[in-house]
Amino acid sequence: MGYGIKLKVYGEYACFTRPEMKVERVSYDVITPSAARGILEAIYWKPEIRWIIDKIYVMNEIKFTNIRRNEVSEKISSANVKKMMNNGHSGLYQVAPEVRQQRAAMILREVCYILEAHFEINEKAGVEDTPEKHYNIALRRMRQGQCYHQPCLGTREFAANCQIIENGISKGFYSDKDEIDFGWMLWDIDFQNDMTPIFYRAIMKNGVINVRELLKAR
Repeated sequence: MGYGIKLKVYGEYACFTRPEMKVERVSYDVITPSAARGILEAIYWKPEIRWIIDKIYVMNEIKFTNIRRNEVSEKISSANVKKMMNNGHSGLYQVAPEVRQQRAAMILREVCYILEAHFEINEKAGVEDTPEKHYNIALRRMRQGQCYHQPCLGTREFAANCQIIENGISKGFYSDKDEIDFGWMLWDIDFQNDMTPIFYRAIMKNGVINVRELLKAR
């Protein structure tokens, strides 16, 4: 196990979309491990390391709200991209008013999580890529509020605020609650195996989702 950190992430809105919802967006009850990893990678990412989510602390009460957003119904086709690459005369653009659609979304509001995670050195690391080096860089960036791009809570319009936790973790809304089973939830995508989605059974006990232990029991 590599060097670990605890990071508090919070925001006004969040949407961790369920993949089974094809048109209208419906969020999971809590943040997914892949979205949590994306937040850490937005702060500090290197090809020599991989962030792994160990635990997710749900600090605030789970609240849903409904909104309507303008989206587009299609994207630029790969055929148009190839035409543009070959002859440079294809119209590689999209007229938003012509493909705009208004869609409903069920999203989370007033979310707050504490992510307990660690990183592991992979086969791309060189001799100079020591755990201490990457840990100190990541810790410094989190303390100073630096990031490569703005971390988000599921979608880019829902920005995430981040704060390093170096002391103990305070009690959350569900700290004294019974076990809650959120059902099957997306854990990550296996990009080396034809982008296969991997799911796990998300169970929260006393406000904590122990991702590492639940994956062992999957």
